[in-house]
Amino acid sequence: MIMDFENVPLVPTATSVLGGGHKGHGTLPIPTVTHKPDIYKQFRGDAGDRTLWVVFVIMLISSLAFTAMAFRVPVQKRFFHVITAFITLFATASYFAMATGDGISTHKTVEYQTHKHGIPDIVSAVTYREVYWARYVDWSITTPLLLIDLSFLAGLNGSSLLIAIVADIFMVLTGLFAGFGTGDGQKWGWYAMACIAYLVIIYQLGVNGRAALQNKDQKTGALFTSLALFTLVLWTAYPIVWGVADGARIASVDQEIIAYAVLDVMAKPIFGFWLLLSHDFSSATSISIEGFWAHGPTADGAIRIGADDDEGA
Repeated sequence: MIMDFENVPLVPTATSVLGGGHKGHGTLPIPTVTHKPDIYKQFRGDAGDRTLWVVFVIMLISSLAFTAMAFRVPVQKRFFHVITAFITLFATASYFAMATGDGISTHKTVEYQTHKHGIPDIVSAVTYREVYWARYVDWSITTPLLLIDLSFLAGLNGSSLLIAIVADIFMVLTGLFAGFGTGDGQKWGWYAMACIAYLVIIYQLGVNGRAALQNKDQKTGALFTSLALFTLVLWTAYPIVWGVADGARIASVDQEIIAYAVLDVMAKPIFGFWLLLSHDFSSATSISIEGFWAHGPTADGAIRIGADDDEGA
């Protein structure tokens, strides 16, 4: 049997679910709602692409500069140089990945239009937006290193440093989960957790860090205060950018890339040059680390192979 599809209506029609009767008695029309949802694609354009390449070059040059600066000082005074060079090195890899199209996923968000009287909900809009997860991998490594720089400068104790690092990693991971949240409740719930973790970091640097400065000289205290305040102001701007970009989807992907790029350049290369130049040209803020860092295992801590055999002989 061949059906004639030319006479089949292609528009929604009322469907009778109760049989018989006069008009208005026994026939209940249920409208069948058909709707084509709006499709939004939020991907980076030329401006975002150029920005990623520019920051990649800045991070690469900064890494080379920090490495060169390390060779100008004795190994005992290279701690900040090594940590700071690692920061921009990981950022270099991150921006190269994003510029070449790696470390990026497309997140799909579906919006529904609700109806009453038993009419099923319909999909009103579908949004596809790029999420740069390579950026979160970068932050999970580089921001703890930044905290190590600040903590060693202030003389923060190991307990406070560990708490700050764990809170920092927790903050970055919950931010990543928020970026891939499927609903507003889930997304903003992760975001709230990240903000709480950030408050823990502020406490460790602002309260415990300042307390540790009592054993430091005035110049070191001034440098730490300036760098810590600079860092915390910048880090406060990151969740704001996230809120208007990945969160509320108000900012475009290009605007998001540019905003994060400016913050990353200030928080890493500019922070690094500020710290290292102050460290190299001021004996008051210069920190020297001896022991294993500078000399390796000492005679007492060295591993002696075959010593037991000699004693037995």
